[in-house]
Amino acid sequence: MITSSVHGWRYLCAALFTFHFSLLTSAQQVTSPNGRLSAQAEGTTLVISYEGKKALQLEELPFASTDFSFVHHVKEDYRMLTGKRLACSNEANEYVTTLGEGIKMVLRLYNDGIAFRYDYPEAWTGSDPTVFRIPEGTRRWMEQWTDSYEGFFPLSTTYKVEPVPSFSGISKSEEGYNNRWSYPALLEPQDGLFVLLSEANIEHGQSASCLYNNKELFKVVPADRTFESPEGGWPKQGDRVNIVRNTPWRVAIIGSLADVVESTLITDVSNPSQIADPSWIQPGVVSWVYWAYNHGSNDYNIIKKYVDMAATLRLPYVLIDAEWDQMDQLPSNESKTIEDAIAYAKEQGVKPMIWYNSSVGWVDGAPTPKYRLNKPEDREKEFAWCEKMGVAGVKIDFFSGDNQMNMDYCLDLLESAARHHLLVNFHGATIPRGWQRTWPNLMSTEGVYGAEWYNNVPTFTDKAASHNATLPFTRNVIGPMDYTPCAFSDSQHPHITTHAHELALTVLFESGLQHLADKPESFLAQPQEVQDFLSHLPSVWDETRFVSGYPGESVVIARRSGSTWYIAGINGTDEEKELALPTEGILSPLTSHHSPLKISAFLDAGEHQWQILPSISQLSPTVTCRPRGGFVYVVR
Repeated sequence: MITSSVHGWRYLCAALFTFHFSLLTSAQQVTSPNGRLSAQAEGTTLVISYEGKKALQLEELPFASTDFSFVHHVKEDYRMLTGKRLACSNEANEYVTTLGEGIKMVLRLYNDGIAFRYDYPEAWTGSDPTVFRIPEGTRRWMEQWTDSYEGFFPLSTTYKVEPVPSFSGISKSEEGYNNRWSYPALLEPQDGLFVLLSEANIEHGQSASCLYNNKELFKVVPADRTFESPEGGWPKQGDRVNIVRNTPWRVAIIGSLADVVESTLITDVSNPSQIADPSWIQPGVVSWVYWAYNHGSNDYNIIKKYVDMAATLRLPYVLIDAEWDQMDQLPSNESKTIEDAIAYAKEQGVKPMIWYNSSVGWVDGAPTPKYRLNKPEDREKEFAWCEKMGVAGVKIDFFSGDNQMNMDYCLDLLESAARHHLLVNFHGATIPRGWQRTWPNLMSTEGVYGAEWYNNVPTFTDKAASHNATLPFTRNVIGPMDYTPCAFSDSQHPHITTHAHELALTVLFESGLQHLADKPESFLAQPQEVQDFLSHLPSVWDETRFVSGYPGESVVIARRSGSTWYIAGINGTDEEKELALPTEGILSPLTSHHSPLKISAFLDAGEHQWQILPSISQLSPTVTCRPRGGFVYVVR
């Protein structure tokens, strides 16, 4: 009995020791404020889970310890001037752990995703250690990399995708597949669970990055560290010294499609506004000349047409596009200059904006004016002239990629423009990475395969409807998007989306400056109700709600401006489709007043025909959309 008791005691001690040791050595789990998101380090892998389901894996992290130390609970309310909502909240649990060579990984867990960055003990000379695993079979909507970010987000379940021949910066794996990808990248790792990868808060001295893949592993590679890519494996990494000791935030928005579409995580992690008094910043709708003529603005008489349209539709802005510096060289202009065009716009109560070539991307053979913004002293002189003339903003075009030079240049442009009270639209440029919070004079950025491509290639015609139904889940999630929507007539290549589809894009696509694509005679030929809709179209939203849809198939979004809801939806397919409308909860701020709702409806009656209902009594639970069709409801 004594021997038996001794053996039992030894067994119990051994079991307790093993249990205690397993507690000490098991991976620590850290969570978001609401507990829905968690992160756990396992060996060299960081596993991110959402409500217990694996959402994302970071691989090959050189953890010195798998423990994360709690730093603090981030809680900050801030206001935006543009975007999905005006009142935003930055709330997260922040943790830190150590990687090899003294590198700190700062990890924030939000209720709708994660953000992480690396803090270096000295000037950063190495590569970014981030590697995402995207398993084969995962549904994904990813754009092949090109420096203009003008491509489609086709649905795929594999990395084995042929490269687009016309794209700049093509990189192939040893298997011959594309292996360089743009942000944002949308994944569906589990049915109904989505992850959107991007980055935020690019600062002076940093470059932006993209993703290179080696089969299932996708590595974050900063632009300034990319050298010739070998056949297979990662691209070669340079040893360029960064002047800052931290990376930008790597961001993964995680949850349902509503969590993704409604998220403000990109601006949450970005630096606060650097403009002390932003009262001069006024978003708005813009009449825009390029789409109809595939040309700039050297014709004074055409500019007058667009000014007159803006005045008739009560749009606040007109954009005077490229080649305005050559206006007096056109005989039909009778020596009119840009000064005359600006004066005419102001006389009609329309605020003019003008175009510049950045002169760092497409320069030879590109339109003018060139080389006016590159040197600080020239930039200040030019922007001071704009301010003096009454120019409200500038559109700056043709940048040359994501390297540090371009990032620094963009930040310098924003700062200088703010000093002279100028709004900014970056065109032919990188995607938003949170600058719209730091410099709220940044109204919009192209970085999207938009409607201007009806001018260039026939490809857009057949794919536009599906592409349009993908953008609210991908590119437009991360910031304002200068798609230049809404055309009822055709440009060089026809469009086969319906009238109501086109009108819906003005609500579905968020942009602080919403450039309307079509020509004046087309807009002014539309029913008065459509003209009135454009006259009252907000470009600032108090609130945004995702209602229904799936990438590439359909989307319905409700946006609130004051006490008015705009509910817009499109069908991205070639078949008739039923789209779900919002529940009572979305309209609760209106229905709680117990007063009858005033509802106007813009629907399709045919391929390019309107069904306009100025007043209906209530919303039905669904709306039937024609192939490539759409709708808009305005609810007051």
